[in-house]
Amino acid sequence: MVTIKDVAKRANVSFTTVSHVINKTRPVSPDTALRVEAAIADLGYLPSEVARSLKSNRTRTIGMIVTTTSNPFFGEVIRGVERVCFAAGYTLMICNTDDVAQQLVTYMQALFAKRVDAVIVMTSNASPEFFRRLGQLKRVPVVAIDAPAGTVASAVSDDSIRGGRIVADYLVECGFTHIACLSGPKEHPRMADRLKGFSEGLKAHGMTFSPEDLYRTELTMEGGRKAARELMEGNANGRPEAIFALSDVMAIGLLQGIRELGLTIPDDVSIVGYDDIEFAAYTFPPLTTVRQPATELGAVAARTLIAHMDEGADLPRAVAIEPYLVTRQSVARKTVS
Repeated sequence: MVTIKDVAKRANVSFTTVSHVINKTRPVSPDTALRVEAAIADLGYLPSEVARSLKSNRTRTIGMIVTTTSNPFFGEVIRGVERVCFAAGYTLMICNTDDVAQQLVTYMQALFAKRVDAVIVMTSNASPEFFRRLGQLKRVPVVAIDAPAGTVASAVSDDSIRGGRIVADYLVECGFTHIACLSGPKEHPRMADRLKGFSEGLKAHGMTFSPEDLYRTELTMEGGRKAARELMEGNANGRPEAIFALSDVMAIGLLQGIRELGLTIPDDVSIVGYDDIEFAAYTFPPLTTVRQPATELGAVAARTLIAHMDEGADLPRAVAIEPYLVTRQSVARKTVS
């Protein structure tokens, strides 16, 4: 078997110099680097990590596909995945689709070409058919975060139906009877579940959620800002007393849009978000929201895959993490006149 010392002898350098060329841990002259690379090619030397991965058919690399890396919630999920991967000796390869559906397929092909050991997918723009096909993959184990229920082999998400009910219970208990909802894309599975839970929660209190009180926009701060005027001035049922924004990103934009209309929060309207991203505590006023532990979502997805690969543990069909309400200053209890 060819060793690093054989390469050093062929290139007429020390084995530490060979190590620096391979690992790029110290600058080496171009001439020396070329001699070392030529010796590696001539002798067919494989650095130990590469050799081990080929022998075991494992690269200890996990691929992750996300819709965007600019959304703060996604960033927190990625942080959870990274921490677990690093602790277990895995490398994480992240692919950002920029919300372009075709890039999703392209990146999946690229990750397979890189021989990743497993894949984590977190995307809001894929069709249900894509997730069904994802669940049928046999090449590598896959865990999806926020996938539609029953469409993949293993899915990790918060219990968004429960989260929607929590908001309904809270706003009704605060005395509100006219509540609007601001949602992202209809196809987003978590949006649908949050809305379902919210509607069921109102029904349990003898109230009905009106379709005229549902508004959809882009899942961005700007989308929330633009929706403010329509929510506050274009509602066929009149101005709502409270608004449930189904993500913090939209809620933060909504706060700004409402202020631009000359209205105050929570005096003129109360706002509740969903996710509890870090920035939610620093808005004006600080945002009341439902916390889904984003870092823990990512950590659970990574631990699930690594336990499956390293210990042979079964991939669970679904893992639901319990959300809870974080009350701040964007909701004021309705006073009885």
